Amino acid sequence: MNTIATLLSPERILVRCDATIKKRVFELAAQLFADQGIETAAIFDALFAREKLGSTGLGQGIAIPHGRMDGLNHALGAFIRLEQPIDFDAPDGRPVNQLFILLVPTDANQQHLQLLAELAQRFSNAHFRIQLDAADTPQAIADLFAAAAPATA
Repeated sequence: MNTIATLLSPERILVRCDATIKKRVFELAAQLFADQGIETAAIFDALFAREKLGSTGLGQGIAIPHGRMDGLNHALGAFIRLEQPIDFDAPDGRPVNQLFILLVPTDANQQHLQLLAELAQRFSNAHFRIQLDAADTPQAIADLFAAAAPATA
């Protein structure tokens, strides 16, 4: 199993999200991690603070909002697909409709960078993005992330 698959469970995947602004996306993302014993306000603040430093939009309709969290013992992931794309100040100017939200422990610098690189590599694959967009259930999305990492296309 790949590293990303260990972070993501179907319970932390929203397939049809109707949020229309970043703030609401971050609120929903924080709620997806509520079972971890971390206050949703702290998660929201971490995601929002990171976004203020610069956009986490990658391009091609993808963003990877991420934050460091005190009290977190291991990295966690969630995935949200929006019904309508929203502006995320991505480098290509395209709005975002697919987001992988990543939380890491405060002191996990190397792991944080490794996970971001792995996600960026996956999302750079056009075939993977198409499959992800077509997946219609949380389990189908989790299965795509669990598959062996795709080669870059």
